[in-house]
Amino acid sequence: MTPNELFKDIHAYCLANANEAIVKKYSRYFKEGYDAFGLTHEQNTAKVKMLLEDQGVNFNLVLQTAPLLLQTGKYEETSFALLLIKAFSKQFTKETFHELGHWFEMGISNWGHTDFICGEIIQIFFKKGIITYTDLSKWRKAKNKFQRRAVPVSLIKELKTTSEYKPWIDFIEPMMMDPEREVHQGLGWFLREAWKRQPSQVELFLLKWKNTAPRLIFQYATEKMTPDEKQRFRKEK
Repeated sequence: MTPNELFKDIHAYCLANANEAIVKKYSRYFKEGYDAFGLTHEQNTAKVKMLLEDQGVNFNLVLQTAPLLLQTGKYEETSFALLLIKAFSKQFTKETFHELGHWFEMGISNWGHTDFICGEIIQIFFKKGIITYTDLSKWRKAKNKFQRRAVPVSLIKELKTTSEYKPWIDFIEPMMMDPEREVHQGLGWFLREAWKRQPSQVELFLLKWKNTAPRLIFQYATEKMTPDEKQRFRKEK
């Protein structure tokens, strides 16, 4: 099977199972737009299982087909690229991580795919010791706002691996004045989850930035605090 043949197979499957009602149902969650066929998660995973049973579908073929899937702009076709690459996690290397970084340039353009990459794929690289958080350094200034969002979101599941969060907090600090809403949400989400486990470390950081950083970061970061606790992090007039 060639990359073009695999792409055409997936594309035909998407067309055959398109459902406008599902597109309408989920479009409200994507402010940046939701260009989709309308497949269910079950349909996606069933097709991936079928493809993986095909002896011709291997790691290299998936890597070669991914750009074709990513560039269509269709939600499900990008999802297939992500689900297929995850299935070959045993073959992940540092080069695979760098290739994943290029995927943002090719067509990662929403929070759904970004957060899947963070929670389901980058975690594998962390767990296998292929990368550490410092390998995300260049992502902090990436042109793609979703690649920048991926930096703090990728660290969320890692919070359970240690109680010393200061290195990670220092790592995301250069992003605190990022101009994009999706990045603010990712930063606030990370800080909220870190605060649940180590409040003192996070509160010192929030106090430092409360008068300068975007308020949406604080809205997310303080979401689980009591009204009195939140008061400490209001911007001073």
